[in-house]
Amino acid sequence: MSLTNLINPDSFSTLESDIQDIKPFPHFCIDNFLNEEFANEVHDSFPSYEESKKIGREFSAVNEKSKIQVTDSKKFSPAILKLHHLLASEEFVDKVSQMTGIPNLLPDPELMGGGIHETNSGGRLDVHVDFNFIEKEQWHRRVNILIYFNKDWKEEYGGYLDIWDKDVKQCHGAFAPVFNRACGFSTSEISYHGVTPVTCPSDRMRKSFAVYYYTKEAPESWDGQKHSTVFKARPDEWLKGHVLMPYEDSLRSSKKAFKNLKKTVKTMIGK
Repeated sequence: MSLTNLINPDSFSTLESDIQDIKPFPHFCIDNFLNEEFANEVHDSFPSYEESKKIGREFSAVNEKSKIQVTDSKKFSPAILKLHHLLASEEFVDKVSQMTGIPNLLPDPELMGGGIHETNSGGRLDVHVDFNFIEKEQWHRRVNILIYFNKDWKEEYGGYLDIWDKDVKQCHGAFAPVFNRACGFSTSEISYHGVTPVTCPSDRMRKSFAVYYYTKEAPESWDGQKHSTVFKARPDEWLKGHVLMPYEDSLRSSKKAFKNLKKTVKTMIGK
């Protein structure tokens, strides 16, 4: 599958600077990323929100709500499957390695956490750093890339990708999820980002396709600590940061403890 046919040949050359030097962490935004015909083909083949509910996972937590994720490539339309294969191709992954300065990148064929993302009106994704390790593969998460498929997206619809400093005190960038735009960044313990509230009309939704890349080798900054997604409140979200997030964390910990207790009891009974 040739990049020449499916990706705008100027995509990677349009970056204004070496992204490895961008603060607070390396990130980029490229418009007209895909060949226009192919981008339209992908856009037209996105499932509706209701269809996605049947084949994907819906989020309704404090930190992430009114969002559906479809990771099973067997349920992708032909155009979206082609996009998935393109972004996992050796040629494309090599380009990402050159751009980020991270060698030996690996695509995830199972699209853990990636794939089709659709967010309805009222949805949001709070500021966070992503899980940093896949236990099954022993892979370290290194790069996120998101491609947006929203035509005629207005500023008042929200849904911007926002980039924050490690303390989530200052926003360093906000990118609208406009049609055929690709945004990405190197993931680390300081790569805090989120999605601002989606306020589009109820008959619309925020559509994107996400891919994540990994390495077998640990990054230089690796401290040996594996973690799931870590959320932080924005500066204007006092109630969420001091009440709602701690409550949800406590609830999640209780559920995990109860699940482990049940497993222990079953093991003891089995003996």
